[in-house]
Order: sequence, then structure tokens, then C-alpha cells
Amino acid sequence: MPLYKKTKIVATLGPACSDKESLRKMIFAGVNVFRINFSHADYSDVTKKVKIIRELNEETGRNVALLADLQGPKLRVGVMKDAHLTNGDTFIFTTEKCTGDSKRAFMTYQTFPQDVKVGENILVDDGKLMFEVLKSDNKTEVTTKVIRGGELKSKKGVNLPNTNISQPALTEKDIEDAIFAMTLEVDWFALSFVRTGEDLQMLHNLIKKHSSHKIPVIAKIEKPEAVKNIDDLIPFCDGLMVARGDLGVEIPMNEVPIIQKKLVLRAKQARIPVIIATQMMESMIENLVPTRAEVNDVANSIMDGADAVMLSGETSVGIDPANVIKHMSDIIVSVEDSPSIKVPRVAPHIKTDRYISKAICHHAALLANDIDAKAISTLTNSGYTAFQISAWRPKHAHVIAFTSNKRILNMLSLLWGVKAFYYNNLVDTDTTIKEINKIACEKGFLEKDDFVINLTSMPVKEKGKVNTLRVTQVN
Repeated sequence: MPLYKKTKIVATLGPACSDKESLRKMIFAGVNVFRINFSHADYSDVTKKVKIIRELNEETGRNVALLADLQGPKLRVGVMKDAHLTNGDTFIFTTEKCTGDSKRAFMTYQTFPQDVKVGENILVDDGKLMFEVLKSDNKTEVTTKVIRGGELKSKKGVNLPNTNISQPALTEKDIEDAIFAMTLEVDWFALSFVRTGEDLQMLHNLIKKHSSHKIPVIAKIEKPEAVKNIDDLIPFCDGLMVARGDLGVEIPMNEVPIIQKKLVLRAKQARIPVIIATQMMESMIENLVPTRAEVNDVANSIMDGADAVMLSGETSVGIDPANVIKHMSDIIVSVEDSPSIKVPRVAPHIKTDRYISKAICHHAALLANDIDAKAISTLTNSGYTAFQISAWRPKHAHVIAFTSNKRILNMLSLLWGVKAFYYNNLVDTDTTIKEINKIACEKGFLEKDDFVINLTSMPVKEKGKVNTLRVTQVN
């Protein structure tokens, strides 16, 4: 039987993986989702790569998904020239465009002088440089004192951990990028610097307006407000991303490990997927093997219960993206079946319109563990049951989703343990179950005498909500 990893890998596109052969190697090494980072994306380049990925899906029979990662209100300095700052220096941030030097820098955040308060800190370049606000003219200039100096380079990111930012989470650039991404029919969106449920609702509304299909949205948790408001955010998102880079700048970095564990647990309780991101194997941007610390980081993220782990610079600008993915795949396979990984087992109890489907999926996972079923297969038109079964983490059973909705085939590739296949011969329940079990055997998921749990709706032709659980032994 072929070996399938259940934890998924998200890889960021970039100059290091621009040609078809590089992307093919990455797919065969274990990529499940390609991330388009709209902080640095060129539309023509993105269009070209998306076309290649879709071609490779056809050629390889894979369903690699596309994740459009929107920049959000990322603050940056402008172009800098010869800017080396010394501790104790006075330094000005201005919202009037200029070429920066050792005295001042352009700040892209236009309402910065109105929002910032005296005594607040400004962190630049992932916290390498730090400034304290001395005064603001409330119009265009903020005067600061250099607390932690160094070289200030062009277009570096700015974090304001103490400032209440008035800028919306969905900027004009994000709206333009999102509309473009929808023309490419991306499978997922991620929104950066989310703070409230309203931030996410803005993106959902934009999707409804410009797409005929529902595109799930991931909330990137990288602000203290998002951590604090996590219970309010959950109902508005379809997944979480623990974006440890900016999060570790916005809050003390020693607090990030515990917050990561809490966020993963909260996602598991909500039955939504969670991605761990940032600097997972960063040394492999320049090296061919990871450090022991990086191996431990990836392994511990999986042990925490992550559905997916993400690579950024390692694949976008690294020396050997496919090699990074192979190392990550090896780590995943070695730890993801550990009995130390715990998933909350509280049964669904809220009587919503999906209650029956939720209960059936929950009991399918329990039953699969009890009888050591080798697969749980589900017929799904929206992907809902695949989300639910994946969240329950059956111990040894493959999760196989069959759908007549081609639009969700790739989307399901982000979900832990899920393998999706197109199937459209919905004649009657008996015929359908017989045929999809045969496909599962042909794909190597089932062998003679294995138990399989089939979830369907009856009558099957109506493509309704799952209401039927059947156990079959392969003969």
C-alpha cells in the first residue's frame, strides 16, 4: 500500500520555483498547497505559475490547492539610503514620500501620526530596530528616539505592538489582489493582521460579490488583539494560521510557544484546520539540511496537532525547494501517528441544522477506531463532511472524499488526512458505495477483508446532507 502523509505542507511560490520542472519536483516531494504571497506578487508571474500548477494537477492526477495570502495592513518604511542608526539618536517617521536616510524615513501608514501615542514603541525589520515615540505633530511627522539601532534597509516591515491601528484589515491593495485571485479561482484565502470578526466578514462579503463559489478564509493570527479576540474570530473563519513571525514581534517572543499551543487547541475544539507558519526550516534557504532545532520545531508543531505546516523563504527563494519539502515530509511521517497527539473528543451538542451530519461524522471516526477500519469515505458536494471527519482525526483510517463538485477537489487538499477524488455516477446508494469502494481499492487505500465506513445521503441523487453510515468489508 502506498505511504500517504496526513499532515499537509503549504509551500510559498517565488523565484526559486518558477519553472514547471521545479514545481513538479515539489509536488512529488509532498506539497499539498501552493501559497501566493500577495505582499510580493506580480500578477503576470502569478498567472503563469497558476497555469503551470493546474497543468501539473492534470498530468499527475494530484489536487494541489492554491492559497491566496493577502498582505493586510502591513506597515513598511519606504526606500532608504545610507541609513545606519545609533542608540540615542533622534529619528523622524513621516507620511510624506521621501528617500530615507539616517534622519528620517517614509512610513506607508498614512494615519500613523494621529494613531500613535508618546511612549509607544515602533519595531522595524522583525524587531531588529526599535524606537520610542517622543512626540507627534498629529499631521505628517512622528519624532522618535532610537532605542535599538542598526542599518535601516528599504521597505522593511513596521510593527506597532502598543498602538491601536485605525487602518482596516482589508486594504485597497487587498481588495484589488483578492478580486484578481478570484479570477484565477484560488481555493483558499488567508487574511493578514486580523483583529476582529468584522475584518474577516469584509473579505467574505467581497467573495460573495465577485465569486460564484464559496472560498474558505483563513485568519492569520499575528496581532495581540487577535489572540485576545480568538473566540470572536472563530465563527467568521474556516481555518487559522499561527503566523509566528509578526506575532513574535508584536508580543514577547518567549510567549509565542504557549500561544501556539493554545491556538492549535482552540482550532481543534472548533473543528477547523490550523496551519503553523514562519521560520520552520529557515536555515534551508541556504543549506541542504535542517538544523536539529528546526526538526524539533516541525515535529513539535505536528505533535501540538497542526493540520498543516508552511514554508516561506525556504521554497520561495531557497537553494533547493524540493529538498526542503522532502525533509519536512520525512519529519511528518515519522511523528504524525504518535499516540502523544491529542485531539479534543467532546461530542457535538449544539442542535444546528448540521447537527445530524456532525454526529454521524463524529461516530464514524469513533467506529473506525473501534473496528480498525482502513478508510472512511464520504460523498460530499460542499466538503463539509470532509472537514468534520478530518477534525476528528481517526487513528488509522484514510479519509477519502468523493465529490461531483470539481471546484472543491483542490480545496480539500489542505485538510488533515483527506484525499479527494472526482465521482459523478450517482445512480443509487448501493451502486455508488460499491463503485467508490472499488476506486479506493484501485488507489491502494483498501485491500481484501479491510473494513471501510461509507457516509452518504439517501437518496444519493439528491446530494443532500449526510444521513447514512454503512460499514462494509472488502471482498
